[in-house]
Amino acid sequence: MEFNEIIELVIKSADLVFDSELKNNVNMKGTADFVTAVDLKISSYLKNELKKLTPDIGFMSEEEEGFSKGKRWILDPIDGTTNLVYDYNMSSVSLAYYNGTKVEFGVIYNPFNKDLFTAISGEGAYLNGQKLEAAPDRELDSCLIEFGAGSTKKQYTEESFAIAKEVFANCLDLRRICSSALAIAYVAAGKLNGYFERVLKPWDYAAAVLMLEECGALSSDWEGKPIQFETPSSFVCGTPKAYNFLLETIQKNKQ
Repeated sequence: MEFNEIIELVIKSADLVFDSELKNNVNMKGTADFVTAVDLKISSYLKNELKKLTPDIGFMSEEEEGFSKGKRWILDPIDGTTNLVYDYNMSSVSLAYYNGTKVEFGVIYNPFNKDLFTAISGEGAYLNGQKLEAAPDRELDSCLIEFGAGSTKKQYTEESFAIAKEVFANCLDLRRICSSALAIAYVAAGKLNGYFERVLKPWDYAAAVLMLEECGALSSDWEGKPIQFETPSSFVCGTPKAYNFLLETIQKNKQ
């Protein structure tokens, strides 16, 4: 499979974020859950183009109902839609190829600052062509940690912020980018040391998980089990010391 062609499709699709008519066409899927015409247009465009190139591979997207199995493309057309709606320019297009057993390829692109993260299984992960390495395995008081609270999952507010409170008391500082794909990619790139969130869906993390693996960072669900790609999952990742502290803190505080 020629992944460079796929990367170019993702970059081209992401230009739609600059179409103000599409961006301002906003609907609600649920409480605090935005969908814009940009999300829908990118999803439709990439689905059609990928079908032409890889007709035997399935397709899973945030903007399509249900979860699929077997080999498939896993797409989040805009990860960070609320950021897009509010002109907080931390959004990305995230696409992964899952062969039915593992993720073989991932690309995450932020069109606002042109950051392009790519990874191929066994060949490393890259940011704008530069090979990535996770941050050094620092003690937690030197670690920068990101967490997701999920504006559509406010039933987990007390649990998420109890964990965040203990993490904040022990780490260097906390961050909230509010694009899980970018946050996880930043762990792979050594810009962050760890990340956790109570509920994510496969399109939120599929591409980024491969980047973590290629860079030597750790990831799992909140039970310490391997991440899977059929249903929603809790998520935690980081360099070894940060990951172990986060998992221990999650286990202590989860409800």
